Formats: sequence, C-alpha cells, structure tokens
Amino acid sequence: MSFVRDAAIRLGEAPREAGARPTRWGLILVVFMRLMAGLWLCQGLVEWASIVLPQETMLKSMPGAAAAAVIFFAIADPVAAVGLWLATPWGGALWLFAATSQIFVATTVKDSFASAWVAVDVFLVVIYFVLTFKASQARDG
Repeated sequence: MSFVRDAAIRLGEAPREAGARPTRWGLILVVFMRLMAGLWLCQGLVEWASIVLPQETMLKSMPGAAAAAVIFFAIADPVAAVGLWLATPWGGALWLFAATSQIFVATTVKDSFASAWVAVDVFLVVIYFVLTFKASQARDG
C-alpha cells in the first residue's frame, strides 16, 4: 500500500519520518479543529434551515446583501467544517476565510449576524493562530 505524504485522508498507518512524533500542541490543534467543525456544521445547517424550512421564505423579505450572505454561509460553512474535521491546511484556510467573512458581513450588513458573533469569531481566530504557532514550534523544536 502506498501512502501520499500530505493526503487529506489516510488509510492505515502512514510511515513516520525519522524522529518525528506527534506533539501535544498538534493534538490540541486537531481537537480544536474538530470542535470548530461541529460548530461550523451547525451554523451551516441553521443557514440552510432558514432557506428551505419556512413556508414564506425569509429571503424575499431580506435586503439583497443579507440574503446573499445567508446563501454564501449556507454553502461555505459546511465545506469549511469538512476541511476542519479532516484537519487539512485547506480546511483551516477556508475556515479562516469564512470566519473573517462573517466578521465583515456582521459589521457591514445590517441585521445579518448578532454582534456577539464578531467577538466569538475574533476569539476563535486568535486561538487558532496561537495553537497553530505552538504546534509548529513544538514540531520544529
């Protein structure tokens, strides 16, 4: 069985490089990413519920920018959640894009997101960067 070094999904046990071992910070980062994946998947499902469940769709009553934001996050959030769950670099990058987009939309589009989400998103982004930095320091050191 051949292994791809940076494959998103690995079957079996991939051979380790000489002296390489998983770090505690790397494990904490993966657990954080999986927790974020659950939260972002729930967020995406809430966005989809607001699109498909009501009898009278709220997209007709919303301003155009807010409706576009609902559609964008209904797509972006679940995709980012999958990438986070797999703990892939593209998952972290897509999640950062979705989180910063949510901050931007919450501050610019009226009645789109609660202002508390801005603080939560900023807090989570800072935690992600700190954990990523610590994991890379532990791996390199």
